[in-house]
Amino acid sequence: MASRLLSLLLGLVMAFAAVAKDAAPAAADPVLEDRMMVLASELRCLVCQNETIAGSHAGLAVDLRQQIREMLQNGQNEDQIRQYMTDRYGDFVLYKPPFKATTAVLWAGPAVLMLLAMVSLVVVLRRRQRASPDEFDSELPDDAQAADSPDIHR
Repeated sequence: MASRLLSLLLGLVMAFAAVAKDAAPAAADPVLEDRMMVLASELRCLVCQNETIAGSHAGLAVDLRQQIREMLQNGQNEDQIRQYMTDRYGDFVLYKPPFKATTAVLWAGPAVLMLLAMVSLVVVLRRRQRASPDEFDSELPDDAQAADSPDIHR
């Protein structure tokens, strides 16, 4: 009985060891790693789309962090790396895309939608304020109410 329990525990430990992920390699140069993480926090993960490359655990994000690390080791600066990423993936990869004709909707869209919502709200409230109280008593016209109401006198 004890040997079966021991073999079961050993099997479970081996199963968990097979599934365990490797730890991220520690950087040889902590300054370089900090520069990489700052830059990676400015770039969008193309898989997750709502996370930065620095915070994502997707395989592509891990590869892009490694690529940024290598580019920094090769002497490229942050602007060159940002330019490389936007040339390859477009402005979408930037968490803060530049304001230009192709990204104007991203910058102005929320403000325009909020303005339209506020104007619509004001128009509806003014119409309700001008309306007589009789208009709010029922949603159906009098003829429709008479047709839908049960006839008690049958």
